[in-house]
Amino acid sequence: MIDDMSTLTIGRLAARAGVNVETVRYYERRGLLPEPPRSEVGYRQYSPAALDRIGFIKRARGLGFTLEEIRDLLDLRVEPGANCEAVEMEAAQVIARIDAQIAQLERMRSALALLSDACRTRHPAAECPLLEALEAVP
Repeated sequence: MIDDMSTLTIGRLAARAGVNVETVRYYERRGLLPEPPRSEVGYRQYSPAALDRIGFIKRARGLGFTLEEIRDLLDLRVEPGANCEAVEMEAAQVIARIDAQIAQLERMRSALALLSDACRTRHPAAECPLLEALEAVP
């Protein structure tokens, strides 16, 4: 059994990591957090390393990595012979996805700006070019 002074319950882990308990359980189910040992009464007993791992996951999510990609990154950290090239390839995929999202957002912004400019003529709402465009059948 792990020493109680060096373990965290799921509630304490979640609070210290800034996530909710269900997130911790979800990360376990997805294989991002190893299943911890349990106390004699069945409580999960997380090591401080779990807190570090959740921090890693949160920072990676903040950079746009999916949970599957994060699992790959975590695996690369412990895989013998793995190098930064594999990590760079993962990052390149995220960058490409972000670039595609930026392009889509720019198209959306341009379309909305055109429709918004058309509203400056102060048509009655029933004749609003923006509302008419939204009601148009594709």
